[in-house]
Amino acid sequence: MNSNLAIFALLGGFLILVILRFPIAYAVALASIMCMKIQGMGLQTLCQQMVKGISSFSLMAVPFFITMGCLMGSGGISEKLIALANSLVGWMTGGMAMVNIVASYFFGGISGSAAADTASLGSILIPMMEDQGYDRDFSTAVTITSSCEGLLVPPSHNMVIYATTAGSLSVGSLFLAGYIPGALLAGSLMVGSYIISKKRQYPKGEPFHLGKFMKQLSVSIWALAAIIIVVVGVIGGVFTATESAAIAVIYSLIVSVFIYKGLDWKGVWRVLGDCVDTLSIVLILISTSAVFGNMLTLLHVPDMAANAITSVSSSPVVIALLLNLILLVLGCIMDMAPIILIATPILLPIAVSIGIDPIQFGIMVILNCGIGLLTPPVGSVLFIGSAVAKLPMEKVVKATLPFYLCMLISLLLITFVPAISLWLPHLIMG
Repeated sequence: MNSNLAIFALLGGFLILVILRFPIAYAVALASIMCMKIQGMGLQTLCQQMVKGISSFSLMAVPFFITMGCLMGSGGISEKLIALANSLVGWMTGGMAMVNIVASYFFGGISGSAAADTASLGSILIPMMEDQGYDRDFSTAVTITSSCEGLLVPPSHNMVIYATTAGSLSVGSLFLAGYIPGALLAGSLMVGSYIISKKRQYPKGEPFHLGKFMKQLSVSIWALAAIIIVVVGVIGGVFTATESAAIAVIYSLIVSVFIYKGLDWKGVWRVLGDCVDTLSIVLILISTSAVFGNMLTLLHVPDMAANAITSVSSSPVVIALLLNLILLVLGCIMDMAPIILIATPILLPIAVSIGIDPIQFGIMVILNCGIGLLTPPVGSVLFIGSAVAKLPMEKVVKATLPFYLCMLISLLLITFVPAISLWLPHLIMG
């Protein structure tokens, strides 16, 4: 009975606090404290678990990747990546929608954040698309859905969080695993955009010109090189993910200040201040989630969840669909990092039991969370997109419905075709 009450306090208390709109970190901490007190545990355990949760060398990469994204995102590279994307795909029907999607693929590899992508590229591309005859709600829908590519394309601090939570997975393999799924998502969104653009007779851009593309590539290569430094360095074993992230911060500082000159030193200090605000939230969440995860393990909640899900059906297909459904529902009420931190210890063993590789499951988790960022009532990227476009959230959601379908098709392909996630890591890493 005491154990059942503790589980109710942990999970029920957390859910109630989330519904009451408590900040997620506080909801996690308070629910954990209630559970610990019912179990007769001292609060010193809380402190010990919080410190243990962030005492990881791998997690040091998270602050560096966030800082790199902030510096590059504020360093004047958005316009250059948009110009590069325009020279590559702007000639197609609905060219500016294609530019939006491809630019998000490039920019996401630098920022690793859907919110940063939407705020940075959206403020430029949504007015630009509207000036060329695109509907504002369509432009916003393309912007927010394509921003999720940045969650899959490395380097992504959410991948580092998942790798650590899942039990020290290879960050390099996880980075490699994101490229093809990110391209798949971009391709599916481009197909959806093409169909809508054809139906609404949106304009084409200028014809493709190789010389113009090469010129834009030469300008943008400084920004894209940051991705090469991180990914090639980690995969080649030159340095760890943490060391590569630290090097990337120094490189992004040099590019933003001295090459693109999008930041002066006063701007650098402002960006670093913004980084501290973000990092404080992320690290508090990681530390409190470590306590929550420890209580889940002590109460055998992962085993209970596995038994409950497998009792519904023994079919791996049905169980895989249930895992996606659970993650999608969580995405509607929680932000990305807490889902990764809380759901991974519970759902990963179930996924492995039906033959899903932990790397593949990580891509599934991240894409599910990305879709959750676009869904009410908590979808932060949806709110940012609505604010940038100055449109009611309901209108943006309605325009996004066809793109939800594109994203769900990509999710199902990633779930049931393991090679989409695993072919590149197996090819390069062995």
